[in-house]
Amino acid sequence: MTHIISNPIEATDDVAMPDLLGPWGLMWRKFKRHKIAYVSMYIVGIIYILALFGEFFTISDIDKTNARAPFAPPQAIHFFVENDDGSSAFQIHAKGLKLELNREERRRIFVEDPNKIIPLGFFVQGYEYKILGLVSSNIHLFGPTKATDNFYFLGADRLGRDIASRIIMGTRVSMSIGLVGVLVSLLIGVSLGGISGYYGGWIDNIIQRVIEFIRSIPTIPLWMGLAAAIPLGWPPLRTYFVVTLIVSMIGWTGLAREVRGKFLSLRNEDFIVAARLDGLTDWEVIWKHMVPSFSSHIIASLTLAVPLMILAETSLSFLGIGLQPPIVSWGTLLKEAQNIRTIIQAPWLLIAPGTMIVVAVLALNFLGDGLRDAADPNSH
Repeated sequence: MTHIISNPIEATDDVAMPDLLGPWGLMWRKFKRHKIAYVSMYIVGIIYILALFGEFFTISDIDKTNARAPFAPPQAIHFFVENDDGSSAFQIHAKGLKLELNREERRRIFVEDPNKIIPLGFFVQGYEYKILGLVSSNIHLFGPTKATDNFYFLGADRLGRDIASRIIMGTRVSMSIGLVGVLVSLLIGVSLGGISGYYGGWIDNIIQRVIEFIRSIPTIPLWMGLAAAIPLGWPPLRTYFVVTLIVSMIGWTGLAREVRGKFLSLRNEDFIVAARLDGLTDWEVIWKHMVPSFSSHIIASLTLAVPLMILAETSLSFLGIGLQPPIVSWGTLLKEAQNIRTIIQAPWLLIAPGTMIVVAVLALNFLGDGLRDAADPNSH
């Protein structure tokens, strides 16, 4: 007698059911194959951790000045110290700095003082701050074990302020402007682009003509004109908010064009017609059905837009028409290096923040490329 097995997979214990991945699972699997983008994701994550918990990673207060250390050079970290008997012992430390006269250049320069040892350590006590503005603490990841010692890992500026600490705190402003600017562009671009592609007709013509007019204006003069209208007496928080809006003025136009094109191809699809017949409003059709259908592409586009926002803020601040001191951003730090004499005597004022900008922009671009490839259903 023959037994018929209706479902051989269920009847056999040693045959496993295949894993069925959804759209997001497939996107994640394709993204992990993009090695550079995968590594860049962690780099971007580290940068945003620095932005969130900047005070914990700083060495000293960003406003702490030292009249004896203007343009102090970066101090090297040493791991072994010599004892009196000639032996060496492990101790993380830096050598102190002292001024000497350079007769060839006829100016005073900083040199290492071998007789002054600055002990360094992890989780040391320093100035007091609030974690995320809530919990008070004075613990810092790395720095001098004695609060009275000064340590300049990436050098000091003209007022003797620690550059490394200022770069870390500048990360919060520069990266948040890029993120907030992209979110503003997302709301404007998806809303106007969706309305333009969904309704078409005269509404589409008006929105597209506005986009063409904005895109026809040169970017830098437009930003300069808008930034020049900011009153000098405004508080830093209000200036930050306005500069964020300024850098968002251009970013939404490209996204709006992409959303419009996608909506034109989707508005006559069967699932959209079914949603309309189901009694959904136009706004519900747009945000519940049309936008989620290509949300992965929107995420990739926004990731690629963040570095453009960061560069826009940096350019405005460098030109002196964006954020101004006492706000600390990568752009305001680069502004310190506008003087040729300063660049020659203290090149770290240009190299340190410039390197941070390059790393952040490249990591975000690689991350955006990986997300775009992973979101593309035709890529392999």
